[in-house]
Amino acid sequence: MNQHVYQRRPVGDSAIPTIIFALIIINGLLFALQQSPDFFQFLFRNFALWPLAATFPNPEFGMWQVMTYGFLHGDVMHIAFNMFMLWMFGREIELMLGAQRFFIYYMTCVIGAAAIQLVVAQIQGGIYPTVGASGGVYGLLLAYGMAFPNRMIMLMFPPIPMKAKYMVIMFGAMELYLGLSGRAPGVANFAHLGGMLFGYLLIQHWRANPRDRR
Repeated sequence: MNQHVYQRRPVGDSAIPTIIFALIIINGLLFALQQSPDFFQFLFRNFALWPLAATFPNPEFGMWQVMTYGFLHGDVMHIAFNMFMLWMFGREIELMLGAQRFFIYYMTCVIGAAAIQLVVAQIQGGIYPTVGASGGVYGLLLAYGMAFPNRMIMLMFPPIPMKAKYMVIMFGAMELYLGLSGRAPGVANFAHLGGMLFGYLLIQHWRANPRDRR
């Protein structure tokens, strides 16, 4: 990623920048509400991402769901992994982009992931909800790899060092394989790829249109 896409280099020593802090708090509060059976049903029925084919008496699709699904999670491991990745790969990106553009970038990835997931669900024909911040997180992973392509990252599984650019390629290839093979049922692999795709397209738009980066 060309550095002129950013407003500035990372500044300050904030452990959790403004938008990431807000996202973690909102996701955490909603996950706490999900622990109540009544709230769980209400949140998933109205704010998870339901397929376009979902109609009464099943929960129905609503346009707001392309954003709200990204603030709900399935279980503790799901939210813990996403929030850790959000902090790990998003912190420097927010400091470089600034809070406003970081929020635009993150939500573009979330909405883009939803758009791809809706297409996939329409093709597959299943009536099931999608939840999770993974689309936004994978978009941040892409931005991180483009901003710091040669930075060494220590992977957790397997625990080996790898340059950020190769890590992004590996994650992208793995999601494509899992999505095409069906070896990860219940995981929206194509939504993850959608977050990366729309993040890449926005970065390219900012490169080509400097005025839109202000």
